[in-house]
Amino acid sequence: MGIEIERKFRVTGNAWRDLAVGTEYHQGYLCASGDRTVRVRIAGDKAFLTIKGKSSGVSRMEFEYAIPLEDARVLLAELCEQPIIEKKRYKINYQGFVWEVDEFFGANAGLLVAEIELAEEEQVFEKPPWVGAEVSNDRRYSNAGLVKHPFSCWEKESGFGEE
Repeated sequence: MGIEIERKFRVTGNAWRDLAVGTEYHQGYLCASGDRTVRVRIAGDKAFLTIKGKSSGVSRMEFEYAIPLEDARVLLAELCEQPIIEKKRYKINYQGFVWEVDEFFGANAGLLVAEIELAEEEQVFEKPPWVGAEVSNDRRYSNAGLVKHPFSCWEKESGFGEE
C-alpha cells in the first residue's frame, strides 16, 4: 500500500522559473468524492491511472499505475469531469528535497502552487524563498477541487481570491 505525505504552498515571485524545465500535464477525474479520487494523467509522453484515498492530515493512500497513452487521451476527453487540469510541472531540488511547482493554465490560469512530498508528516524542511503561505488543508487548491471550482471563479466570489 502506498502512502502519500504531501504539503502544498502558494508560490511567490518568479525566482523559481530558471531552476528547471517544465513538463506538460493534462489530468482529469473519473471520481472525485471526499473519500476517494480516481485520476487519469498524461505527463509528457506517459500516462497513469491514480487512485487516492481520503486525506488524514497531509497523508493519504495512493496507488498509481501506468496505462496506454491513447487510453488516457480517450478517458480525458470522454469520461473525465470537465474542465480537465492543464498545467506545467517544474521539479526543483532545494536543500535535499524535490519541490514540484505547478503552473496552471486553462480555467486555472494564473495559479502557482508548490508541493513537497515527505517521508513523515512532521519531517522538517526548509522552504525556498519563492514558497509562500501553506495551503495543504485548503481543498480549493487540490487538483480535484480545481476541476469543480476553477481558480478563474475565485475572484468573482465572496471569500475567495489571491491570498
